[in-house]
Amino acid sequence: MKHLIVICITVISFNSFAQIAKYSNEFLSVGVGARALSMANANVASVNDVTAGYWNPAGLQLQKSSLQVGLMHAEYFAGIAKYDFIGGSKRLDSNSVAGITFIRFGVDNIPNTTELIDANGNVDYSRLKSFNAVDVAVLLSYARNITKIKGLKIGTNAKIIRRKLGDFAGAWGFGLDAGAMYDYKKWRFAAMARDITGTFNAWTYNLSDDVKQTFAVTGNEIPSNSIEVTTPKLIIGATRNWYVWKEKISIGGEVNLINTFDGKRNTLIKTNAWSMEPAFGIEVGYKGLLFLRSGLGNIQKGTNIQGASVTTVQPNIGVGIKYKIFGLDYAMTNIGNVSTSLYSHIFTVKIDINKKLVK
Repeated sequence: MKHLIVICITVISFNSFAQIAKYSNEFLSVGVGARALSMANANVASVNDVTAGYWNPAGLQLQKSSLQVGLMHAEYFAGIAKYDFIGGSKRLDSNSVAGITFIRFGVDNIPNTTELIDANGNVDYSRLKSFNAVDVAVLLSYARNITKIKGLKIGTNAKIIRRKLGDFAGAWGFGLDAGAMYDYKKWRFAAMARDITGTFNAWTYNLSDDVKQTFAVTGNEIPSNSIEVTTPKLIIGATRNWYVWKEKISIGGEVNLINTFDGKRNTLIKTNAWSMEPAFGIEVGYKGLLFLRSGLGNIQKGTNIQGASVTTVQPNIGVGIKYKIFGLDYAMTNIGNVSTSLYSHIFTVKIDINKKLVK
């Protein structure tokens, strides 16, 4: 397990030596809320609840209650990694809403065997310890109607990031997001600019002589304190709802185009400087009480075992129930490709407090 620690620190240090770090703060790309995850994260235009603090802060302005709270717990990789979300949003007046979002992604109780062998070369299990690898983010959100432009809503996030790898390494980060929604006839268009100013993580390392020696023996460079920059990401989306059967059944669809600017990625459209990944989601509702959802995303090109080029798609499905002030959403997502079928079960609970409809 000593080598596991070296690998973890090496990955962090590799990113942090570069001023612009590809895939930086990727734990913030996982997504929150079973509704969005069941729709393959196609959610920046249709989000209208407490999870908007993550997806698009402008969507907070669409919440119907004066106060809403939400909770989510998910486990990935057979329960090794745990992902949690807690959020709250409060309507300040008819034109503005504030919110707070807490996200934690962690792998706990990792064995630390760097001191398992004593000075005499004997294995001493009493020296075995453990540590946690944890990423935490707090998002402070504000949304507002632009009364001079009918149908326009804007929002912003200020986010504080704390990343920690036991006592070996840690980082503090800060960044800003900005989002907007615009209603045109029966359509809603949206844009979400994440890390719009670049998000800066300041890494510090506290490595023992034993760990440094392990780095040297394995040919890894000993990391030093540095700054990691997360480049901006732009997500644009469109959504529309249709109503059938005396308006008892609603059918909503959304498409998102996820644009990154940190070099070539394995996405459907890619260049050396820009990559674009589409995501598609659909939601069918009955009387605003029951919902069935599905989505397609993470479209990638790869090579199978025979060496032939293949395109893989990540399918997601989910259901939801909304009764009075309570909402329960469930999603089953495939975090690998279709062949690996590494399914995860995700639940989200939402509660409206002091419910007050806003026109």
